[in-house]
Amino acid sequence: MPEQDLHITDPTPASGGWGSLEGVATILGREGHALSTAALLRKQNKHDGYMCVSCAWAKPEPPHLAEFCENGAKATAWDLTSHRIAPEFFASHTVAELEGWTDHALEQAGRLTEPMRWDAATDRYVPTSWDEAFAGIGGALRGFDPKEVVFYASGRASNEAAFLWQLFARAYGTNNLPDSSNMCHESTSVALPEAIGVPVGTTTLEDFSHTGCILIFGQNTAVNSPRMLHQLEDAVKRGVPIIVFNPLREHGIERFTNPQSPSRMLVTQSRQIAAQFLQPLPGGDLAAMTGLCKLLLEWDAAGEAVLDDHFIAEETHGFQAFAASMRRFPWPEIEARSGLSRAALEQVARTYVAADSAMGVYGMGLTQHRQGVEAVRMLTNLLLLRGNIGKPGGGICPVRGHSNVQGQRAVWITEKPELAPLDRFKALFAFEPPRGKGLDSVEAAKGVIEGKVKAVLQLGGNLTRSLPERGLLEPAWRRLPLTVMITTKLNRSHLVHGRSAWLLPCLSRIEIDRQASGPQIVSMEDSTSGIHPSHGQREPASPHLLSEPAIIAGLAKATLPPNPKLDWGGWVDDYTRIRHAIAECHPEWFSDYDARMRRPGGFVRSNPARKREWRTETKKANFLALESLEMDPDMPLEDGPGTFRLMTVRSNDQFNTTIYGYEDRFRGVHGSRDIVFLNPADIEALGLTAGQSVALETVAKDGVERRVGGLQVVPFDLPRGSAAAYYPECNPLLPLWHHAKGSHVPAAKSIPVRLHPEG
Repeated sequence: MPEQDLHITDPTPASGGWGSLEGVATILGREGHALSTAALLRKQNKHDGYMCVSCAWAKPEPPHLAEFCENGAKATAWDLTSHRIAPEFFASHTVAELEGWTDHALEQAGRLTEPMRWDAATDRYVPTSWDEAFAGIGGALRGFDPKEVVFYASGRASNEAAFLWQLFARAYGTNNLPDSSNMCHESTSVALPEAIGVPVGTTTLEDFSHTGCILIFGQNTAVNSPRMLHQLEDAVKRGVPIIVFNPLREHGIERFTNPQSPSRMLVTQSRQIAAQFLQPLPGGDLAAMTGLCKLLLEWDAAGEAVLDDHFIAEETHGFQAFAASMRRFPWPEIEARSGLSRAALEQVARTYVAADSAMGVYGMGLTQHRQGVEAVRMLTNLLLLRGNIGKPGGGICPVRGHSNVQGQRAVWITEKPELAPLDRFKALFAFEPPRGKGLDSVEAAKGVIEGKVKAVLQLGGNLTRSLPERGLLEPAWRRLPLTVMITTKLNRSHLVHGRSAWLLPCLSRIEIDRQASGPQIVSMEDSTSGIHPSHGQREPASPHLLSEPAIIAGLAKATLPPNPKLDWGGWVDDYTRIRHAIAECHPEWFSDYDARMRRPGGFVRSNPARKREWRTETKKANFLALESLEMDPDMPLEDGPGTFRLMTVRSNDQFNTTIYGYEDRFRGVHGSRDIVFLNPADIEALGLTAGQSVALETVAKDGVERRVGGLQVVPFDLPRGSAAAYYPECNPLLPLWHHAKGSHVPAAKSIPVRLHPEG
C-alpha cells in the first residue's frame, strides 16, 4: 500500500474487538493465501504448531482456542505472503532505484527466493549459487582479523540457529556478537543480575492468577504484546488493580474488547483494564518510583507496617543505604522530575501496599534512557520493599520484543565472554574460544563509523534502519568491505550495503524444514523463560531456500579449518543433535532438552531468584542506593520555547522496523508515519496548527547536525514539553553516544530536540 495523505480521526477507544479483526482480514487479503493462512493461525503458539514470529509473550498451557493477536497474525501473513522476489525483480530495479522505495514497499515486494550477490557494474543484485556464496564469503572472512568482523543476531532466530551462530563466531575468533537485546533490554540484563542474581524476569503466567496488583511502566501492551491483555483482563475480573505509567495516553491499554468473547463482540462492549493511568514526563518513571519508595519508607517510619521487615532482614542487602538515599530527594524535586504530583503517587502507593502480592511489568519506556539501568533497579527496589520477588503473584516482568531474543541470549549470543561457557566450548569442541570482550550494537556501529569494523554479518535484522546516528552510519556502512544478510525479505539494510554484499534467503520458522533425518523442529524461549517447540507448517516459498542452521553451517565450513568436533553436517542433518550439544554446554538450564521440549507446554528454564536463591556477590537481593534523579545528565533539555523531550514510538501497524501499513488506529493516525505528536497547549503556545509541517533538530553540542523534516503536527494527550514520533523514521535524531549508562541501550525514549516550523 503506498503512503497516502495524513488523515486524523478519533483514536479507537479500546484494543481488540472488531478493529483487530478488520486489521487481520485486511492483511490476509493483501498478502494472498488468505484462506489457508487464516486456517493456519489456529496452529499459532500451539504445542503441535509453530511459535509466533512476532513478540515473545508467554504461551499458556492449555492455550486459548485462538492463541494469536492482531500483530501476530500480521507477522504470519507477512511471512507467508504470496508475493515473490524472483531474479527478474532485480533485473528491473537497480539498488539506487530501490532506495527510493518506502520501508513498507520494500518488504511487501515479497519473499526472496534464491541467493544473490551485488554486482557493482550494474548496481543490481544478481543470482548466485549457494556454493559460490559460501565460498565467496568464506574466502573474504579468512582475509580479515576476526576482531574486525561483527556477527549480529536479530532475536528472531531459533535457539538451534543462534547456538550455531555464536559457535561459528567464536570458532572464527571473535566475541563480536551484538544483538537486538543491546538496543532494548540490555538495561535489564545489566540491572537484574546485580539486584537479584538473574538476567531475566521472575514471573510466570501462573503469577498473573495470584497477583493482587500489577504496575506497568513504559510498556504499550496493546501494540507490543497484545496477548498479555488476556492475562490482564482475567486479573481485572478478579478485582486486581492495574496501574499504568506512560507519557502517552494509550487507549489500547486502557480498555480491551476480547475478540474471543462473542457476547462482548456482539454488543461492542469493552472492559476497563487500567484502574489508574499516570502520565510521567519521558524518563520520569525513575523519579516516580523513587517517590513511591519514599512514601513507603515514610509511612513505615511513622508506624504503619507497610514494609516486609522479615524479608528485608533475611533476604536483602543494602537496605539502610538505600533508605538514606531516598531521604535525600525532596518532594519538589520528585514532582518536577516525574511530572506527577505527590497526591497521585500516594494513591498508587496506597493501592500497592493494600495488595498481598504485586508484579512490576515494564518495557523499553523504562530501559531506553540514560538512567535505564537505574530505573530497572528502582522498580526492583520497590518490589523488594514488600517482598514481592520470589512469592506467588509477585515478581518483576520485563516484556521482551523479538520472538526469541531471550532464548538466543540463553544460548550465548552475547559479546560478554564471562556469560558464555567458554571452558565447556573448549572441552567439547576442541578450539580455543576468544576471551576478550566483543562489540555490542552501539560499539559495532561506532566501529563501522570509525572504519575499524570491516565486515558485518546479520542473522536477520535491519541494522542501518534500527541503529542510531543514521547520518554518519549509512555513508560508513557503504565503505564496509563485506556485508552478509541472512533474511526472508528485502529491507533497507540490503540497499545500504558494503562493497561486497550477499543476500542469503532462508526459510521462515513457519515453513517445513526438511533435512536428512526428516522434518525438523526448532525451539524458542518466551519472556517468562518457557521453552517451546515450533513445527514448520507450510511448504517453503522457494525450493532454493535453506534453513538458518544450514546457511550458518555452510558459512562455517567454508570459513573454518576442519575440526571433527564441530559437526556442522551432523547438526544440520538432525537438530536434535544441536539440542544435545546445548545441553552438554549447560546442564543446569538444558538437561534432557529435547525430551522436555516435546512435552505439552514445553519446559521453563530454571530461575534461582524465583526460589529466593540469590546468585549475587552478597548472596542476597541487593537494594540500589540512588545517586541522582537527573534523567539526562549528558544532554539536558534547554529552556525556551520550541524545545521538547522526544520519545520514539511504534504504531499499531508495525513490528520493530517492519511496517505492515499506515494505520495507527489507537492514536487515530492514518496514511502517514511522518508526524510528530505534541500536546495541544504546546501547539497553541508556539502558534502552530494541526497538520503543519515542522522539522526536529537534536539539541546536542558535538558538531553533528541531526535533523528530520517534513513532520506534520498531530495533537495528542501527552505531557507539555514532550513529543513523540515514529521509530525508525526519527532514528537520525538519536546520537550514538546518547545511551544508558552501563548497558549502552540507545536512549530513544528521551531525545532533547528543538522544533522548527517549515514552509
